[in-house]
Amino acid sequence: MDNYWLNALWSVIPTILVGAAFFFVMRGIIRADRTERAAYANLEAAERSRLGLPPAAVKDAASLKDATGTKTSSPAGI
Repeated sequence: MDNYWLNALWSVIPTILVGAAFFFVMRGIIRADRTERAAYANLEAAERSRLGLPPAAVKDAASLKDATGTKTSSPAGI
């Protein structure tokens, strides 16, 4: 009976490891995308203010974060 459980364990381990690798790769991609979008928004805001243009319209102010990870306030003060 010991051989049965050992075989079952060795059968499940690769699936768990591939799942964990997939999770960490996807988490890294999503975090990198979020950080890049925040950095681009900050860069665009700086360029707009440098050129004297009004701030860009905000689609979803509640979910916006700056590059440091803190929430930014919405233009309307919501």
